[in-house]
Amino acid sequence: MTIQLKGPFLGVLLVLSQTQRINSFFQMARYAAGTVDCPGSPKSVRIVVVGDKGTGKSSLIVAAASDSFPPNVPPVLPDTNLPLEFFPDGVPVTIVDTSSSFVDLLNVSFDISARGFRPEDREMVAEELRNADAVVLTYDCGRPETLENLSTYWLPELRRLEVKVPIIVAGCKLDLRDDNSQVSLEQVMSPIMHQFREIETCIECSALKQLQAQEVFYYAQKTVLHPTGPLFDQESQSLKPRCVRALKRIFILCDHDRDGALSEAELNDFQVKCFHAPLQPSEIEGVKRVVQEKLPEGVNERGLTVTGFLFLHALFIEKGRLETTWTVLRKFGYNNDIRLADELLPPSLFKRAPDQSVELTDVAIDFLKGMYVLFDDDGWSLMTLLEPARSVEHLIYIGFPGDPSSAIRLTRRRRLDRKKQQCERKVFQCFVFGPNNAGKSALLNCFLGRSYADNPGSTADERYAVNVVDESGSAKKTLVMREIPEGGAPGLFSSKESLAACDIAVFVYDSSDESSWKRATELLVEVATHGEATGYEVPCLMVSAKDDLDSFPISIQESTRVTQDMGIEPPVSISSKLGDFNNLFRKILTAAQHPHLSIPETEAGKSRKHYNMLINRSLMAVSSTFSSLELLLWSSGWLHTVCMQQERALLPEKIENEEPKWSQGANTLVP
Repeated sequence: MTIQLKGPFLGVLLVLSQTQRINSFFQMARYAAGTVDCPGSPKSVRIVVVGDKGTGKSSLIVAAASDSFPPNVPPVLPDTNLPLEFFPDGVPVTIVDTSSSFVDLLNVSFDISARGFRPEDREMVAEELRNADAVVLTYDCGRPETLENLSTYWLPELRRLEVKVPIIVAGCKLDLRDDNSQVSLEQVMSPIMHQFREIETCIECSALKQLQAQEVFYYAQKTVLHPTGPLFDQESQSLKPRCVRALKRIFILCDHDRDGALSEAELNDFQVKCFHAPLQPSEIEGVKRVVQEKLPEGVNERGLTVTGFLFLHALFIEKGRLETTWTVLRKFGYNNDIRLADELLPPSLFKRAPDQSVELTDVAIDFLKGMYVLFDDDGWSLMTLLEPARSVEHLIYIGFPGDPSSAIRLTRRRRLDRKKQQCERKVFQCFVFGPNNAGKSALLNCFLGRSYADNPGSTADERYAVNVVDESGSAKKTLVMREIPEGGAPGLFSSKESLAACDIAVFVYDSSDESSWKRATELLVEVATHGEATGYEVPCLMVSAKDDLDSFPISIQESTRVTQDMGIEPPVSISSKLGDFNNLFRKILTAAQHPHLSIPETEAGKSRKHYNMLINRSLMAVSSTFSSLELLLWSSGWLHTVCMQQERALLPEKIENEEPKWSQGANTLVP
């Protein structure tokens, strides 16, 4: 006998014909679709068997694996591997036997030496339990005290060890139980299962009689491959929110015409995708009739609604057919946590150098434009730049049909861009530096098309603004502007790779405030120094904001002198209040696309560069002088004479060490 107390017994109230019609809908011959080929499904299952000594653990394992009763078994078996074809899912199963000698500690009057207790057994079992995917907990049907030990020792011990995997309780040696017993398994186990919700299934078996021995491990494997917990809430007796969201997403992806219902054709497509089998029209009508009888709003004139789709899955879960819902979820990329499987988002897909960025490919952009009439290119570009894994995850969620790797591309390293003196990027990131109240926030707001009156003022937090910049005579490019608060600059420079993601740095200052100008200049020097020290030099541009106000004295002379000394363009004057930006955003984009220009140089950098140049020249001069001297000596014959003399000096030694050789065609010896 087997009992499962997971969820309400609503499914039992259905007449058999209704259940059969729904079963035909999904064509589930146990696990028709299989599990191994689905991303997110477990690739192996490790089952650990524990229980009181003498309850039949080892015999149960041998009986299940060999389909025979073992007359003699060792106290503890080595790990037992069941073949792939043993269960329908084709997932390899490893069964781990354990020693129970340490459980004699429950008896305070024990004699350790007499009972053979080994303290290391307890830790070995604990370690196995921590690595288990499922636990089979055994008791002896003929020894009531072993059943009592489940709730007094074993289940509390599993909680103490924080074993958070499904538990199957197996009553072994069913053949030894008194046949006259009037107590059913459900009567015995219901109180325990209500107290310990981690128990998934209880089953009675007999290794001697070959009764349900294999089923014990079938159910254990099933609880791993198709767990109840992520799908169903025991307290509310309903589908969990994450499961509902996943099933709604699957419904939307299958509703190709976006009419809010799955037509017969759409149901067939869904059926073939998940279970590799089409549906007959009569089967579809039967399913719709069952749903409509129980839930009228589950079906309308166009087909099965999302409410009806959820009802079907709730019905299968209540009937213990969790494999149906799990097959559907995994076919759409979900793992056991009902999140996208790691196989769909491998870390290697997003591995890149610090000065590389990630962009959407044309394939992904075309897909998004086809999905949305008002596609927000800017938002997706920003998400892809900052969180590429999340961007790809969202693409998969909305049904991107291709391989995830085809949705994004890695840009060329910026160091290589500088060598080639051109950039092939489509998305550029601009770091916006400047002191407080210089006009950074107003600049970002205006970049987004907001009016100056809507400017919230200075902020102490980092902000991003993204928009498309239309260059004359070329394709549109996306510009991401990242506001760096004045207080955030020191923390930024603490990291060696902080400028690696920056395509261009802009330094904003208040043209009417001399102290604002000086602080912006200091930040420029800090960025230039950091770039020279780390090798991540970036183009820089000064922005003279608030041009509608009177400039501080000698502002033009000072700004021109500093920018010329550092080798960058003069400041660009703008007024956010007047909406006069002097083509600033195009200038930013142009500078970013030419990473070898507008690189500021500090005095230390110039000195270092000059020193390296002198060293290189000296090395070239020495090399050239040596080559000329060598040529002169050879041409004069002196070096040739020296070499001949050295060769003659070594000649006697050569003659002594070499064997005599006869000259060809003569009877004379030659050295």
